[in-house]
Amino acid sequence: MIITHHGADFFKVSFGDVTLAVNPVSKDSKIKSTKFGSDITLVSLNSPEHNGVEQTSRGDKESFLIKGPGEYEVSGVFIKGFLSNSNYGGEKKLNTIYTVTLEGMTLGFLGALSDKDLSAEAKEAFDGVDVLFVPIGGDGVLDPAGAHKIALQFEPKLVIPSHFIEIGDSGALKKFLKEEGEEDVKPVDKLTLKKKDLEGKEGDVIVLESI
Repeated sequence: MIITHHGADFFKVSFGDVTLAVNPVSKDSKIKSTKFGSDITLVSLNSPEHNGVEQTSRGDKESFLIKGPGEYEVSGVFIKGFLSNSNYGGEKKLNTIYTVTLEGMTLGFLGALSDKDLSAEAKEAFDGVDVLFVPIGGDGVLDPAGAHKIALQFEPKLVIPSHFIEIGDSGALKKFLKEEGEEDVKPVDKLTLKKKDLEGKEGDVIVLESI
């Protein structure tokens, strides 16, 4: 699979003939938005930085939209959504976090999470995920210290930070890398990943440049 970051909590995951869009940035957002066709679109939060479903249509073919808790199977992809909370935008909102299982790997997307304590059901689902996507920017989502604690709790093989571009020069990424003890990590433009690549990984941090 190939994973790219498109600002805020917006990720594109491509594998075989299937494309997954997670938290697409809307054209109504102040953040630059990217448009591409996807087969599946996941939305964690009702905000312009997370609900740009119009950006993932492909001609007459609409993307299969998931925007809440539940269990789903689409195009051989198994998805579970769990409710959590976010303070993004200055008010308490419902945020859906997702696990996505494909190609023998499980990805965990925390969206705009601000909670440091999740439901027992969510904790069980996220425990030992292979790749954890975690917001680190503060200002209504987890800050670097909170994101680090979540990463330690779930013990993923890889950690990919998100939600740090749009909040200006807060130094969130630098602080998070220091918390993780990975200050020498250099950003890459994409992550190409196979299951065998996860062997021997224990919480390694991958920073994806926003493209």
